[in-house]
Amino acid sequence: MTGTDDAGDDSLYVLTAVLLTPAQFPSVLGDDFPSACHSLGITPRPDGYGMVLGQDGAGARWTVVIDDVSLVAVAIASWDCGMEYDLSPDDRSIVASLPGWPLDVAVAAPGIPAPHDPEGLPDGGPVPLAPPPADIWGPAQRRLGADEIALQWAQWREQIGDDEAFVPVDSGESGEPREAGAPGEATGATEAGTSSEPGEKQPSPARRVIDELHAYLNTPPPLGRIRSAFAPEGARTLRADGPGWSLVARTDDMAFVLLDDQPGDVVPIGRGPALPELLKSLEKLAVRPA
Repeated sequence: MTGTDDAGDDSLYVLTAVLLTPAQFPSVLGDDFPSACHSLGITPRPDGYGMVLGQDGAGARWTVVIDDVSLVAVAIASWDCGMEYDLSPDDRSIVASLPGWPLDVAVAAPGIPAPHDPEGLPDGGPVPLAPPPADIWGPAQRRLGADEIALQWAQWREQIGDDEAFVPVDSGESGEPREAGAPGEATGATEAGTSSEPGEKQPSPARRVIDELHAYLNTPPPLGRIRSAFAPEGARTLRADGPGWSLVARTDDMAFVLLDDQPGDVVPIGRGPALPELLKSLEKLAVRPA
């Protein structure tokens, strides 16, 4: 945590910061980079932004969006290494000052009131940002669940044995969902399909995800909807999103799918003969951190 010097009521005590770029943005804000920017009321720019979360002298929560991406990147890297870094953006770099925080922040500035939404906001102004509720399943929670799987890939992957029932890439058969947030705790073998008329076979939701991923190869999606991050042994971790679904995959392994209409479930997709080529093609479209 850093803070501004000689802080008065108008100063911001910086608690944390995150990047808002095509390759790295809080997925809670949207399925892609333009959607994330629009949720904050700002215009997408190729270089992206930095987001600074802090409190003013009265303790109110504020999110300050700045166009100095390098400054925020250096601060985050320093903090990750356990080093102090005084993140004090220049006023000229400020793009927007928004009430509230879109993310949970576990710390607070010492010596000022506890974090709270700003008071006395003008009528018709922006509603204070807030993290999504934890007790409701929706697009934001689905994307956060996919982020968590990407962070804990090894723990999730070790729960998948050779006898696992997968959703194949080349058929509409459904696999066995697992409960999001609890690696290894299966919810049981449930059909991952949609309702259909008697005698009419409909593709499963997971199969629909595969079809939409193939469609991305012909019509590239909005920037940031497919993102690539480092993975061990020369592989890449892919994160992809679409209407009602999120995917996490390793280019040298399998994939997991989360769906809006299957709250808390994680559907494993086996590697098989077709998935490697699909992931390879998607990786070529993906944006990477600088």
